[in-house]
Amino acid sequence: MKGLILNNAYYETPSTSYQGERLAAELKKLGVSADIKKNDFFGAEIKDGNLENAAAGYDFCVYLDKDKYVSYALEKCGVRLFNRHEAIQLCDDKALTSLRLANCGIPMPKTVPGLLCYDPSAAVLPGIYSVLEQKLGYPMVAKQCYGSLGKFVYKIENRAELEEKCRELKCTPHLFQQFISGSAGRDIRVIVIGGKAVAAMERKSKTDFRSNVELGGVGTPKEIDQKLKTLCEKTANLLGLDYCGIDILYGEEGYLLCEVNSNAFFGGMERATGINVAKLYAEHIAAAVSSGL
Repeated sequence: MKGLILNNAYYETPSTSYQGERLAAELKKLGVSADIKKNDFFGAEIKDGNLENAAAGYDFCVYLDKDKYVSYALEKCGVRLFNRHEAIQLCDDKALTSLRLANCGIPMPKTVPGLLCYDPSAAVLPGIYSVLEQKLGYPMVAKQCYGSLGKFVYKIENRAELEEKCRELKCTPHLFQQFISGSAGRDIRVIVIGGKAVAAMERKSKTDFRSNVELGGVGTPKEIDQKLKTLCEKTANLLGLDYCGIDILYGEEGYLLCEVNSNAFFGGMERATGINVAKLYAEHIAAAVSSGL
C-alpha cells in the first residue's frame, strides 16, 4: 500500500511539516509508504476532454490542503481522499458548516450569514446595522468564512466598529455570530478520527478572546464526557469526516459548536495530552483503504 500526503503549494510552516512527517512515520510503522509532496504540479489537468489522474500509482491521498479544484479532480479520478472532497468544502467555509449542521440537533451560537456585495464602490445599507444589533447585540463576532488558526475573526464592541467591519468585509464571504461570554479566551478542541472522539484539550488565553494555540493559547488535557463525545462524533458524522478538529464553546446551557477544521493541526494536541494522534489517524487510514471504505 502506498499513499500520497499532499500539502498546499504555497503555505508551509513548522506545523504543516510536522503533520505530514508524523503521519508518514506512523504509516511506515504499519507497512505503508507515503510520499510527502506540495500541491504544485497542477493536478487538475484536463486533457482531450478527460481528467488526468495526478495521483496515479497511489492507493490513497491524505489531502492536507483546501484547494477544492484539485480535491474534486483527484476524487473524480477515483482516488480515496482523507478527508473527502465534500467534507473539506463544507468545513472550509464557516457559513456552509453552520448551514449544513442546522436542523440536525447541533447546538451553535446564533449565526447570521453576511450579505455579499459584488461592487466595491457600493455603500453598506444602513439598515443592516440595526438588524444585526437587534439579532446579536454587543459584543458580537464577525468572521471571514475562509480562514483558520483564529485568523480573520473579530470582536465587535459597538456601532462604530460594526460599520467599519461591514465596510471592510462587504465583498468577502463572512458571517456574524453571537459572542459567548462564558467562553471568552477559552474553548475545547476535540480530535475526532473515524467517527470517534479520541483526544481533547481545553485551550486558554490570557490576552485574547480567541484561544488558539497558534495565537498564544495554552492547551491542557480535557476529559471527554458523554455530552462532549456525542456532540463531536455526531458533528463529524454529519459532515462526512474521517478526521477533524472540532472547537467547542462553553455556553450558558451547555456546549456549543463553534467551528470544524478538516485539517486541524495535531501537534499541540499531542504535546498537551500525550496522545499519539498521528498513530490513530494512520491506523484509520490503513484500515479504511484495506477494507475499501
